Amino acid sequence: MTKTYVSRITHHVSRITFLLPILFFILFYFYPLGAIFKLSFAPAGGLDTSALAKLVRNSHYLRVLWFTTWQAAVSTLLTIALALPGAYIFARYDFAGKATIKAVSTLPFVLPTVVVANAFTALLGPRGLLNEQLMAWFNLPHPPIQLTHTIWIILLAHIFYNYSVALRIISSYWQNLPPDLEHAAKMLGASPAQAFWRVTVPLLKPAIVAASVLVFIFCFTSFGVVLILGGAKFATIEVEIYRQAVNLFNLPVAATLSLIQIGFTFGLMWLYTRTQSNMARPAKLKSSRTLQRTVRTATDRRIVGGNLALMLLMLATPLLALVLRSFWGENGFTLAFYRELFINRRGSLFFVPPAEAVFNSTAIALTTVIFAVVLGGIIVLMLTDARSRRARWLDPLFMLPLATSAVTLGFGYIIALNKPPLNLRSSLVLVPIAHTLVAIPFVIRSVLPAVRSINPNLREAAAVLGASPPKVWQTVDFPLIRRALLVGAVFAFTISMGEFGATVFIARPQTPTMPVAIFRFLGQPGALNYGQALAMSTLLMLVCAVGFIAIERFRLGDEGEF
Repeated sequence: MTKTYVSRITHHVSRITFLLPILFFILFYFYPLGAIFKLSFAPAGGLDTSALAKLVRNSHYLRVLWFTTWQAAVSTLLTIALALPGAYIFARYDFAGKATIKAVSTLPFVLPTVVVANAFTALLGPRGLLNEQLMAWFNLPHPPIQLTHTIWIILLAHIFYNYSVALRIISSYWQNLPPDLEHAAKMLGASPAQAFWRVTVPLLKPAIVAASVLVFIFCFTSFGVVLILGGAKFATIEVEIYRQAVNLFNLPVAATLSLIQIGFTFGLMWLYTRTQSNMARPAKLKSSRTLQRTVRTATDRRIVGGNLALMLLMLATPLLALVLRSFWGENGFTLAFYRELFINRRGSLFFVPPAEAVFNSTAIALTTVIFAVVLGGIIVLMLTDARSRRARWLDPLFMLPLATSAVTLGFGYIIALNKPPLNLRSSLVLVPIAHTLVAIPFVIRSVLPAVRSINPNLREAAAVLGASPPKVWQTVDFPLIRRALLVGAVFAFTISMGEFGATVFIARPQTPTMPVAIFRFLGQPGALNYGQALAMSTLLMLVCAVGFIAIERFRLGDEGEF
């Protein structure tokens, strides 16, 4: 009788716990979006579809949809093609500095788009480092590289931004694939190329498809890269939403575009989560390190060295240009841009020293980690059984924040959360809430594969030996997923540090984050303000790098896709 009573209590507690993330999404995701759609499609209380009709009739929006789609497809193909060689060396080789290099390679993905745009401008802009050097070497009157406001710089930035996503997903899956089948194919006479295409690629198909879909989604919803580097000539759906909402204040059209975008990306997220569920497998007792070899031969050195050189060229060069530019003024090397960060020359009431901006970003990020890990962990428990109908529908549903315009979400908070019972417009907790929505999908994608890979026989054995469900979780599940939880925590932290789209609308003037502080400097004319933006971008990059490398050193293994 006592056991039955305890079982019922545990069951009800579980149901209440599962309601927490659902209520969170209803209140802070669906309710704000619903408020926008109601204001847009029923401004007078009745249904008004004029905005949808305008989109159908106007060829401009069809061109925007076509450009959004094909640039995302090309960006995805280039990213996957360049990431495959890198994934191979991280899956099959063990070399010095491997963990640190892999951690640093993730920095571009977690940096805000304003920092990425600054990095590419500092490297490839008309007065960028590369153009200045070429003009000096060959005595050229004009910059020879003209990539600003072209599709090429957009594609380069998308590769830069998403390379680490593909690298981590594919290498994490690849390193657990035993090379026996590939070796057997070679013994039967297959060349290395034939063995790769006929054996390895089919085995890697789930990881390649999952990485491709995720990268496509990120490129499909690209905002800052296209807006800043592409100029007025190019516009994705995300950029068009921003222009309609901010520049023209045409909320009906902006909301309709948001609905179209969410429809597209929900389908893609469903495909991604279905593909990712096929990647789960029972955990092996044999460490993946036993499948890796050290760099010994000249061929090994060429393979590893060549791939690392390519990664350095793609990922480190723009960031290095950003750092150098932050120390370079009209008269050469200078620390003036960093010193000016602490000087309020205009006497502005809204001036916030960068140390306070760093503190604000760190405090918000730590709060976001707590919210995202707790809620994400509960969601993972709900999605553990990949074959259940609940998991098939809830998994892509909880991934929707990745596919939602941050601009739309920010406007939704302004409209929906400025009156009782959710009068949070001026609350400090609103920014961590927005960041938590963005971070939860990364926690889920990091922890869910680890939970699904746990061999159920281990739980059954513990239960047979008398362990209660909480004890089973404490002694079996948690030791196997704690490193994946750590991966999710670091992604929540770094994503929060770099989040900009929603924060710029809801952050209070006296408590800006680092990306908002960078945006303020970019919004003011003059070389000094631009230099301060570069300096603040460098500080933000440093904060993300220190946090990410520190956690990577504690992380043992490669749980999760990222």
